[in-house]
Order: sequence, then C-alpha cells, then structure tokens
Amino acid sequence: MPTSSAGRPRRLSRATAAALLPLALLAPATPAAAASRSTPGGGWSGSWLSTGTTGTTGTSLKDVRKIIGADTGAAAALTGAGVGVALLDTGVAPVAGLPAAQLVNGPDLSFESQSDDLRYLDTYGHGTHMAGIIIGNDTASGSVGIAPKAKLTSIKLGTANGAVDVSQVIAAIDWVVEHRNDDPASPIRVLNLSYGSGGNPNAWTDPLQFAVEQAWKAGIVVVAAAGNDGNGSTTLANPATDPFVLSVGATATKGTSATGDDELATFTNLASQEKQPDVLAPGESIASLRDPGSNIDNTYPSARTGTTLFRGSGTSQAAAVTSAAVALLLQARPSYTPDQVKDVLKRGTAVTGKAAALGLKQVSVNTALETVPSSASKQTWTPSNGSGNLDDARGDSRVVSNNVALSGEMTIFGPFHSANWAAYAALGKTWQGGAWMGMPMAGDGWTGTSFASKTWAPAVWAGTPWGGASSWVDPSWTGRFWSGRFWSAGSWSGRFWSSEDWSSAYWG
Repeated sequence: MPTSSAGRPRRLSRATAAALLPLALLAPATPAAAASRSTPGGGWSGSWLSTGTTGTTGTSLKDVRKIIGADTGAAAALTGAGVGVALLDTGVAPVAGLPAAQLVNGPDLSFESQSDDLRYLDTYGHGTHMAGIIIGNDTASGSVGIAPKAKLTSIKLGTANGAVDVSQVIAAIDWVVEHRNDDPASPIRVLNLSYGSGGNPNAWTDPLQFAVEQAWKAGIVVVAAAGNDGNGSTTLANPATDPFVLSVGATATKGTSATGDDELATFTNLASQEKQPDVLAPGESIASLRDPGSNIDNTYPSARTGTTLFRGSGTSQAAAVTSAAVALLLQARPSYTPDQVKDVLKRGTAVTGKAAALGLKQVSVNTALETVPSSASKQTWTPSNGSGNLDDARGDSRVVSNNVALSGEMTIFGPFHSANWAAYAALGKTWQGGAWMGMPMAGDGWTGTSFASKTWAPAVWAGTPWGGASSWVDPSWTGRFWSGRFWSAGSWSGRFWSSEDWSSAYWG
C-alpha cells in the first residue's frame, strides 16, 4: 500500500487510484501569535482568545451565519428543525442561552458521571461553547445559534480538564449509531466531533476510524475537527484523517462579515501528502455561550464578552459551525446521503491566500442548496477493518489516574479486543442497554432526569480504576456543584487528567 513521506499509509480512491502530490506548507505560527491564543491538549480542538484580529467582542454568530451563506435566499428560513445533532464533547451547562426543549442528555460516559453533582454538566466549558454555536438562543446578548431548532443530543466525555480516553470516544460513537432513531421526529443525522486522538495509526485497521465509518454508513454525517497544530503539521488529527468523514479547518474572518478577506487560520492542521481538510468554516474568536465558573472561564476571564458570551478559536468552533450548516442543509434536503452532503458542501466560497492555493473552500449553505450532487459523489475509499491496536489510536494522548497512564489494549474498564469489537460494531450491537461490550457504563434507557428535555439514565461503575484508587469517585469533586447560574468551585483539578500539556504555549 502506498505510504506518505512520513511512512503513514494513504488510502486512495478505488475510482482514481491516483497518488496525492506533496504540498508546500506554511511555517508554524509565530511566538507572538501563539501567545495570543490557547490550544488545549487532551484532544479537544478548541482554544480561547484574550486578543485577536476581531477585537474584544469576537465574531458574532449573526456574522457567522452571513459568512456561511445562511442568512439570505432559501437558507434564510432554515432552522435545523427535524434534524438531530449529536455533540460528543465535555457536556453542557444549563445556562439560560441553551433552550431545554432543543437539548437531550445522552449517556454521560465521562469520569465525572460518578458524581451526582457533575453528571451531564460541562465543568470544562468547551461543550457549552459548541452547543451555543449550534442551538444557542441567548436573549441577554441576542446571540442565536446557526441551527436553533435542531435537536442536540449531548454525550459527555471530557472532564473539567478534558481528560478522556479514546475507548470512551469509540463507545460514544457506537451509542449514537445504535440510538440515532430514538427520536423519530428528529433522528440524529449529524455527529460533531471536536476531538482528535493522539495517535497516527495504520488507516486501514484503525478502530477510531472504523467507528466513524460505521456512523457514516448509517446515514450520519460525521463532522471532525482538523486539529490545531498549525499549517506546518504533516497530518490532520484522527479521525479527521479518515477520507470518508467531513473534516473541517478554520478560517480567520478578520472581524468582518464579508468573505473576500477570509484566510486559512494559521492554527489549522494541514497534511503533507494525505487528506487536507474537506471544508473550512469560521473558527477564530467566535463568540458563543459562556459557562460561568468553568475551568476555561476561571482561567481566561479576558475571553468573556459581556456576561453571557465567551470567545473561542479553533477547528472545534469551525466544526460546530459546519455541523449546524449540515443540519440546515438536511432540513431542506432530507434525502441526501452523507456522501452527497459532503459533495455539495465542498463546493463553497473561495477564500484567499494559502487556502486558495490548496483549493480549500468555506462552507456556503446557499451554494449547497443550489448545487446538484455529482453522480460521482459516492465515496469509494478503502475502509478500515477496525482490527488495529487501540493503543495505536490512543498514541501519546494518555488519560492518567493517580499518575498512572492507561496503556495497552485496555479500555478504562479492562481488556479490549479490536477485531471482536469491530464485528459487533458492524452489526450495530456493541451496546446492550447501558453496557458497552459487556461493560456497564450507563443506565439502561431514557429514565433519568436532568435540566434537558430528555435524559439517559446513569449507572454506578463497578470495579476500580487502573491507577490503584479504591473507587471511581474522585475526592476533588466534593463541594463542586452548579448553583443555578454558575459553578461553585474556584479551581478545577482531579485524579483523572490528560498526559498532554494543558498549559502549552498556545494558551492565552
């Protein structure tokens, strides 16, 4: 099988079997630029600005809607109604700008699910920001999400410092596939994954890529953030590397609602010989919902805009914008397959500079509505068989308990056999009630209660963590609770954390 200059296999279209040419890359962002933004590790592809090209208020969602061609023509009347969007992230907080009627809490698969006071809730602040971009309706600021009538299902994965293992992400993707039709009025057609694993595994055996491909085959458009390692990177984040999914890079909008000055954001991952981002979307200094007292809110108070909004930059934000755009498109074109959605969205608006040289375009909902899918839109890439090592997908992104990193062919609960899991995933049978591959991770159905319109029941995790602690309950959770308007805790730490550096040079 052909390989890139870095030795990583490239999956070529069976239709063309054409080699991809090496591409010249921009240099990484300068130290001065790096100091103005913050990029979290642990796999979440968002960052938080204290300064930026858009000033102190950031880019409003009203401007974002205009930039992506969703405020005029046939797109202007679209709201995402009847379309379900799954958000695999750090949970959501019950801030006033998130309408409960549009929100569903799926299973909480995070370590914090074992705390009654933290379950489903966003202690980090990332998931709330993503949710605001998609379905927000904040009367205090007038900020409205891109697809405000879509039904958002939140599956919490990350903790207050974003800690999550790739096995939890795979389990969440499996759950979405198997429960996509639980709400017949708003079936899940979009999966937002602002996450990238630390691994760069063999593409044709990678379990994470196999998981997202099963979702794609099931009719779900998987929107994956390209990553924030900069234009000088050699590959996209996994699973944005997967050729089937819709991978998203970010644009810098220069503080205007016009598209003529938009450029590729310097933090967006590019690839040397493999897949480039499929589309671009606004991702610099996006003003969305603030999660008061959360980890990022405490750490970066200068990123606040007013009392209810918070400015964030990254391919996470660009992915959320794109997921909302997909929801609008599917409201108008419900018969479209994921391949057709990807085909028409790739024919968007041209941007300047490096993106133009690479042929990358920014999503435009109106252009997509006016475009007829190509007869060759069906993708024929060689799929993953899912039999590869879980540890290769994990790479250097290690979740740690009591200073012991999870490694080997292990989930957070015990041994994992990739080929066995892949056989069940292909049949859509990895979940039985609240048990994933026989490991109880959640309750058995829609019986729980929370601030959302509907909630999946919780469960107490059996056994003990790999780090030698006596239980899954972290003593650091004591005294932390949502007061109704903000988090009570002044700082966030815990026994579970990510081995990646959460205070890298890209933090603001």
